[in-house]
Amino acid sequence: MRPVIGWDVGGAHLKRAVLGTDGRLASVAIAPCALWQGLGRLDQALDGLPPAPQAPSQGTSFVTMTGELVDLWPDRATGVAALGQALAERLGAQTQFYAGPAGFVGADALAAHAGDIASANWHATASALAQLLPAGLLADMGSTTTDFVPFADGAVRAVAYADADRLVAGELVYSGIARTPVMALAPALPFRGTWVPLMAEHFATTADIYRLIGELPECADLHPAADGGEKTEEASARRLLRMVGRDLGPGGLDEAGVLAAAASEAQFGLLMRGLGRVLAAAGLPEDAPLVGAGVGRGLMARLAVRAGRPYRDIGTLLAEGTDLAGAAADCAPAVAVARLGRALS
Repeated sequence: MRPVIGWDVGGAHLKRAVLGTDGRLASVAIAPCALWQGLGRLDQALDGLPPAPQAPSQGTSFVTMTGELVDLWPDRATGVAALGQALAERLGAQTQFYAGPAGFVGADALAAHAGDIASANWHATASALAQLLPAGLLADMGSTTTDFVPFADGAVRAVAYADADRLVAGELVYSGIARTPVMALAPALPFRGTWVPLMAEHFATTADIYRLIGELPECADLHPAADGGEKTEEASARRLLRMVGRDLGPGGLDEAGVLAAAASEAQFGLLMRGLGRVLAAAGLPEDAPLVGAGVGRGLMARLAVRAGRPYRDIGTLLAEGTDLAGAAADCAPAVAVARLGRALS
């Protein structure tokens, strides 16, 4: 059996998972990929990935994407076509693209299946989980977004498919562990004993929040800070205090920490409301677990406790006993699409 390579091509990160000739997970890698700055960033990200233990050039590539959403293109269909062609040229003519319920398609079918291919990585992950567990709910929190996807009886049980409909259903919450602007979390936050409206400025992100409260996962923050500055507690405190019109002064680190905790709770509330809506509509068995994925899965474990559900880490399911469980959970869609592709090989 030849190696199989799974790719998750996002607007901010490129993720790769390699299944070896024995079908087991051999390597996982991630690289920043700021696609909104140009398609050349994709080549840079591909070149920046470390060599795989089993050379990707020897295997078949299976791709899922969300990168078509960036404002480099006028619409998502154009983005799917541009990304797909670029990847087929780089990875090989046999590259296959995940199209959700339509399965995998070749580069010659990108236009016909653009709506199925666009932002389908959540569906790939949930489909892989549906083959591993009888029922559950995928709770995947990445740097930018969070997906809540029920599955049962070998199938994905999502209410919606396209992003516009998923937002309405609560299955897609545009809030992540690192890149979300703090101003998107709440109109105001408590500070010095009163509620202070947040400035509508891109001064700070959720990476600053979780750095200050000591919960920023390793490798979650791969892009420049909002001000292009340092990624230290002091720099994060300075950025966060700007959100309430303050400068960092004596005692400012402590105040920023309290503000960060309040911001984290505001985000937790957003996520809990989305999860609650999805669980109410899903009709899952009471013992069906939340399966945490993504670099923000620590928050998903907290959500499971609040929702009264068992919790499973997707890494232990996808890595199959290897030492790659953490990396597999961070890059779950890449591993999932590789597993789905291998089933076809």
